[in-house]
Amino acid sequence: MQTIGTPWLYLAFFSIVIVMLLIDFLGFKQKKDQEIKIKTAAYWSIAWVSVAALFGGGLWLYLEQTAGVQIANAKVMEYFAGYLLEKSLAIDNVFVWLMIFAAFAIPPVLQRQLLLYGVLGAIVLRTIFIFIGAWFVQEFSWVLYLFGAFLLYTGFKFLKGQDDDPNIEDMALLKWLRKHMCLTPTMEGNKFFVRKDGILWATPLFLVLILVEASDVIFAVDSIPAIFAVTTDPFIVLTANLMAILGLRAMFFLLSGAASKMHYLPYGLGIILIFIGFKMLMLDVFHMPIWISLSFIVLVLAITAFLSIRHSKRHHETTL
Repeated sequence: MQTIGTPWLYLAFFSIVIVMLLIDFLGFKQKKDQEIKIKTAAYWSIAWVSVAALFGGGLWLYLEQTAGVQIANAKVMEYFAGYLLEKSLAIDNVFVWLMIFAAFAIPPVLQRQLLLYGVLGAIVLRTIFIFIGAWFVQEFSWVLYLFGAFLLYTGFKFLKGQDDDPNIEDMALLKWLRKHMCLTPTMEGNKFFVRKDGILWATPLFLVLILVEASDVIFAVDSIPAIFAVTTDPFIVLTANLMAILGLRAMFFLLSGAASKMHYLPYGLGIILIFIGFKMLMLDVFHMPIWISLSFIVLVLAITAFLSIRHSKRHHETTL
């Protein structure tokens, strides 16, 4: 499989990831029992998007010097298309986290702690899944058609929507964990385990952590095949994915009060996934230029945001 990734590029990228994680963990703080302000989360979100954009610019400069302008343009457009796709799909992941935290009444200070582990787990799991996916695509090219069919199915599920609000108590994983684990009835501060009468008990906080990590695995099944439709270069897939994940904590606190206002987001994501699935199924018939994919994703997200804002305003007016 052709890739621009070299050992030095991977080393440089993971060094950036480590540095940014340290900045995020040490800089994006909150006092005990104090909610993170939307303004603070917005500033951090802008910072993360800026870092992703700067990385894309740095990648273009490197490729322009080493591989030529044509390759630099193509690969960087792939990177930005993949980044936008993963960022938009990550929003649904954030909404699931909101639902989990609300169901277990997790206070703000513990949400921050759980999200730290959640982001770290997502980075490790996504990296593993991406390299496994790249190997499958290299060894069995027909797997791309399976990805395409799966994306069409997922896209139509988004468009179909849900008639009722999802109930976390209906999750099979949650029922299984409660049946097979010794769980304390209440929280034990910020502890995941406590020992009582010589028996090790898991706390509800540990249960929530498992659900957070499991949700990312589920969403990775959608997002990773989607980005392989944009590019099969493992380095671009990895960098776009992880750059989108790095800002998830800030995005969570930014969107925590806006979940109900993004009414048309699932429909926009459904249209994007159907488009990408169709593109993947048509690989042998028509090779779509990357700028078309990038433009389509931007256009759909812009229309989705506009319609959601208008719907939110109208709904607010009718409920006053």
